[in-house]
Amino acid sequence: MVRKPAQPVAGPAGLLNRPLPEPPEGLRKGPLREEAWRSPLRSERTAALLGMWVGIAFAVCFVTGLTSHLIQNPPGWFGWPSRPVNLYRFTQGLHVTSGFAAIPLLLAKLWTVYPKLFEWPPARSVLHAIGRLSLLVLVGATIFQLVTGVLNLARWYTPMPFFFTTTHYWTAWIAIGAILVHVGSKLAIIRVGLSGSAAEPVTEPDEGAGQHEAPAADVKPPAGVPAGALSRRGFLTTVAATSGVVALTTAGQTVPFLSAITVFGQRDPDLGPQGLPVNKSAESAGVLETAVDPTYRLQLFGPRPQQLSLAVLLSLPQQTVTLPITCVEGWSATAEWSGVRMADLLDMMGLSEDAEVTVESLQESGLYRQAVLSPPHSRDPLTLLALRLNGEDLHIDHGYPARLIAPNRPGVLQTKWVSAVREL
Repeated sequence: MVRKPAQPVAGPAGLLNRPLPEPPEGLRKGPLREEAWRSPLRSERTAALLGMWVGIAFAVCFVTGLTSHLIQNPPGWFGWPSRPVNLYRFTQGLHVTSGFAAIPLLLAKLWTVYPKLFEWPPARSVLHAIGRLSLLVLVGATIFQLVTGVLNLARWYTPMPFFFTTTHYWTAWIAIGAILVHVGSKLAIIRVGLSGSAAEPVTEPDEGAGQHEAPAADVKPPAGVPAGALSRRGFLTTVAATSGVVALTTAGQTVPFLSAITVFGQRDPDLGPQGLPVNKSAESAGVLETAVDPTYRLQLFGPRPQQLSLAVLLSLPQQTVTLPITCVEGWSATAEWSGVRMADLLDMMGLSEDAEVTVESLQESGLYRQAVLSPPHSRDPLTLLALRLNGEDLHIDHGYPARLIAPNRPGVLQTKWVSAVREL
């Protein structure tokens, strides 16, 4: 059956789809040669499966990362519960673990499709050229997210001349948007690839004619492929296993029973003063002198303002709770905290049950020198102005003389070296 050539379409659509002249055949050398790419591991089905796995990993990473952002910068419609106490520990640990697990998946996906960079002709039409250029956004944004995420976990900011949190957040939207656009534009091809019903090329220099095809279900090694070479199924199994191992050896900084095999976790949850890690020390916060000043007073600003010395705070009814502290970097650790219930302090200030307050630090500057504390956290009986940690006075790097500890809340919002509680 002879196909009739497609009739040209009038208007802008016709201009965008009008075939471009092919470059001279003499330029088709090196990776542009028709026989340059012969691996049978590269196929629509392999690319579709890897793309699905990458999409799932990025979706999990995006949703959990967005959750953390909303907790720290809550819009009026967003509410975050104080229970279960380990919910943020789970979501943020999942965020970091899924990000690390996505790295081998993305690398395998890029390896599978990068011969498309050298397809011939380089651009069949203006619309085709625009589509190819749009992939730069997709690939660039996803690589940027993973690389900067790893650099942030390692706290290596020299290669990042920008504020990580803001840039990472907005690039996440670009990455997830680019993924959705790409999936939408390739949906028909993805469906065929995932169904396994398409004939898949043994040699894949491009999508042009002249390729020998073999059914996807054919397990015989193609011509030119040595016996015993890695099969497509073996390749996918290896990639999946690698991603799984990376996930397991990252999750140990959140999941205690996996801590013995933690390799990629950036922090040891048991390493630090009083058995807890420290991100910001008293020295870096500039509170070495003010935190131990004997004239320290906790300032309470409300209908009944008060000033409480450390001795007075210690004389108030003390409560002991067991709560995790969870860092946005993904690590978490459970500890025993003792101190004054925040609800009792709010009652001393004469505040209503639905009042919001800011908890301020002796630290004079910095993004997290103060945090908003709202219901349900402010009134949860587990929320303390902690004075002791694991049966000892707070170490100065953990917030001596007093710090906030509340259930299901990021560590950056658990203000250290508390100097004041102020009604909003």
